[in-house]
Amino acid sequence: MIRVDTVWLAVDPLDMRAGTESALARVVHVFGAAWPHHAYLFANRRANRMKVLVHDGVGVWLAARRLNSGKFVWPRDAGGTLTLSRAQLDALVLGLPWQRIGEAGVITLL
Repeated sequence: MIRVDTVWLAVDPLDMRAGTESALARVVHVFGAAWPHHAYLFANRRANRMKVLVHDGVGVWLAARRLNSGKFVWPRDAGGTLTLSRAQLDALVLGLPWQRIGEAGVITLL
């Protein structure tokens, strides 16, 4: 199992044709560095596809997810990057409104 301590979300879209090297270059550009045991999430412009780059301490992994219908709930104006909790990540990959999930998994109003 790949250990992930911190999950980062990039607000600006990524071209989904990007491979591992392009995604890693984007992570370094947006986040300053690719840190071990961190995951970096990007979506395309339509927010129906997402790529996740994970640095496991030895190398990098790149995974993709596509929704058959609907969109990922992706922020538009959040200052460039956000950190997510595990509960928020779980909701995001399912296409749920992850911003409403609190630290204890309790749904709150914004």
